[in-house]
Amino acid sequence: MTFNQEEALYDFLKNATEPFSLEEVAAYVHDADATRSGRLALQIAALINVKRLAFPKGPKKWISRRGCFEQARFVIKPSRTEIMNGILIPGHRCVPFANPLLRPKEYSFFWKKKPIHWIGLEGEPEEFYPYYTIFGEEYTPHYIAIENEDNEYAYSEREEPAVVSITAFDMSGIYRETGFVPGDGFITKTLDWKTGDFALEKISKDMWSEADVSDWLFTAEDGFKKAFRMLGPGVSTEEQIAHAYFWGGKRMCDIPAYSLEEFLYEKTDCIEIVPYGIETRFWFAGKEIPDSKSLLDGQRIPDRTLIEDILYSKQIPVSEFVAQAYVRDALYRRETSVESVLSRLVPGNIAQTLNSREWNILADYIAEAFADIQPGYSLFTDKAAGPIRQNLVELHTAVVEFAATLRKDSMNEAYLPQQVFIMLSQVQTHAANLLDELSEAEEPSEIDILAMDNAYQGMLDTYDEIRSMISDSLSAFRKSNIYLVKNDGKQKGRLLQIGIGGTDVWRRVVAPETYTLGDIHHVIQKLFSWKADLPYRFTCGAPPSKGEPGVTVIRNDVTIRELNAQRTLDVNYEYGELWNVKIIVLSPEESGKQALCVAGENAAPPETINGPVRFRKDIFALESGTAEEKQAAGEKLGAGFDPHFFDIDECNSVLGTARE
Repeated sequence: MTFNQEEALYDFLKNATEPFSLEEVAAYVHDADATRSGRLALQIAALINVKRLAFPKGPKKWISRRGCFEQARFVIKPSRTEIMNGILIPGHRCVPFANPLLRPKEYSFFWKKKPIHWIGLEGEPEEFYPYYTIFGEEYTPHYIAIENEDNEYAYSEREEPAVVSITAFDMSGIYRETGFVPGDGFITKTLDWKTGDFALEKISKDMWSEADVSDWLFTAEDGFKKAFRMLGPGVSTEEQIAHAYFWGGKRMCDIPAYSLEEFLYEKTDCIEIVPYGIETRFWFAGKEIPDSKSLLDGQRIPDRTLIEDILYSKQIPVSEFVAQAYVRDALYRRETSVESVLSRLVPGNIAQTLNSREWNILADYIAEAFADIQPGYSLFTDKAAGPIRQNLVELHTAVVEFAATLRKDSMNEAYLPQQVFIMLSQVQTHAANLLDELSEAEEPSEIDILAMDNAYQGMLDTYDEIRSMISDSLSAFRKSNIYLVKNDGKQKGRLLQIGIGGTDVWRRVVAPETYTLGDIHHVIQKLFSWKADLPYRFTCGAPPSKGEPGVTVIRNDVTIRELNAQRTLDVNYEYGELWNVKIIVLSPEESGKQALCVAGENAAPPETINGPVRFRKDIFALESGTAEEKQAAGEKLGAGFDPHFFDIDECNSVLGTARE
């Protein structure tokens, strides 16, 4: 697709309010630009599906974000602080009902058909962060920064500013007029998704009972679960939420309802915020987002050109614009060698996998890029962008080469830091996006250069941390291999790390290699004082099985020795619907006939608690709640429950009967 055709597609989607077919959108795009239209319909379908620009409504049919969310109703609950100060900070409150291309300061709120005025606020960043966290905790500084240019300059110094300024709606008159008190809220209706117009109507805190919104809560949890299965972690929390509301159906876009903040932070026990590399996502409570040995995680490049396709096949997921940025970088270095550019773009042992045809195609493209770019290139006009582009090229090349080395390394994946390839993929993606911006001749602004340099320094720090973690892991792996040789011929066992997902509860156990997963089931039940009252199964993140994406069920009669031989060293013990116990098979150890606990931390939750999210809330209530909250939590956790208690002797006492 041409640039004009893509612009026409986005224009169509911004204005479509009803379900549309491929033929309708293709005709609109063709009318805007009829060039290169031989495969136009296929290219449009690829772009919509891969970038998830609209929601599926059937074969070759979709509904846009606008069509899905315009005229929908949702709830906003102002905080006590907002009510006391007569303000309402829009922040993340309108996700997913607002056009994601709009900044919160561009929304318009209406009360009785009259616009509500904006006012300016100043304060420490921490005061405002809670109103932007649903965008992703790691992105809250970004959303504060784009409120105004002064904030952007302040954040570009790589240190959190002492004071920032944001805009909020002046609600003082409305709060007085309606006798607004904490717990009251607003029914909010999306009047115009494209421009971010919303109408507010007060709702009293006592207007709906828990029973009134129970079906919405069930629908919301189901919508999020479907979104996770269909979408995975997605490219952002905003995308996850939009798909959750779509898959949840019409009920999620109507009232009675909880506010999104109430649902995510107070009501649901099934969904929580989890790490996703250097970012965060919403996910199944107590479970981790699986990693894979690839830089292609989260990469969505539809309808790739021949150049992009070759690079993608070599685990270098970049656009042609990034290749052009490499050429500009060469000119900044005063180089004109095609080979020098290719050695950075396709580094190290990856270059050895290129066949002669692929090499010649890439070399011809780089030569053509030199011919196009060099006549208009000027070192003088590139003096600001050149250094940051050079740094980004070197970082991008290093990440690509390092990931390739890790893929070839014989180190067991269980010894790698968690989500290391997701982290590397995110660093690579961010670096590639900035190189994309630096592929043109246009000089970036001073504030853009500062922001890019700040982003580069952050990525470099992350990359250095990843290398350090992997160096430590490699040392541990080599020691374990030496130990295996030393123990050859003796009673063999394995060190197992057993942790309850979504909690700080873990145990480390040495178990004979002859133990089956059925034996491990009994060990886990004893370790955590559970009663085996819930259904369970063992799974791993292998290729799809039984219709569940990325999950393979493992038989109970598989032994630890067989798991090790198959290099399946990362196993999930799914207990009931909400408990997920992570088992990592670690180093070889001498073992007796029974499992032995060698370390651990914290008291295990009763299995009757409704999952890890509720367990954490009950612990918080037990330690910091009111007298009533402490009593209620104590009744659920058990008399005298101490969340920090762990007795290794007691564990080993019960493990003596673990296989009964």
